[in-house]
Amino acid sequence: MGFVGSLGYPSRVNGRREVCLHMSISSEITGSIKEAMKARDADRLKGLRNIRAAFLNKEKEAGSDSISDEEALVVLRKLAKQRVESIELYEKGGRQDLADSEKSELALIEGYLPKLADEETTRKYVQEAIDSTKASSPKDMGKVMGAVMKDHKSEVDGNVVRKIASELLS
Repeated sequence: MGFVGSLGYPSRVNGRREVCLHMSISSEITGSIKEAMKARDADRLKGLRNIRAAFLNKEKEAGSDSISDEEALVVLRKLAKQRVESIELYEKGGRQDLADSEKSELALIEGYLPKLADEETTRKYVQEAIDSTKASSPKDMGKVMGAVMKDHKSEVDGNVVRKIASELLS
């Protein structure tokens, strides 16, 4: 569903899924903004503009003219995490209208993210990290987390890694 530039993940072009090897995530978002404007899709346009704004903020922080696909993935994961937290809070507060809005924006963001590794694959990564760092107790959790995230940051969910690591180290 999502697009990850030169990494060869599927892209959405004119509503069709295609593999695109030359366009950056930032360019893909810009193109999607234009399509949403032409289609007069206000909700999608709002979400895309929020993503673009986050990319621009990241560019300004770095003092560069563009954002790499790796940086864009980090920004998109951060935005997705914020949406999940907002949905929980809105639902606890009885604001289903706002929760629904956040859910639609989360679905849009997830459309540009590659799929994360499943629990079995993540467990394998964590076990490899435990073996390589020679971790033996919960005190070594930082070493294991660091090793997994260094090698597989864009592939795994940090919360799942932490849960599996604490299981295996206790």
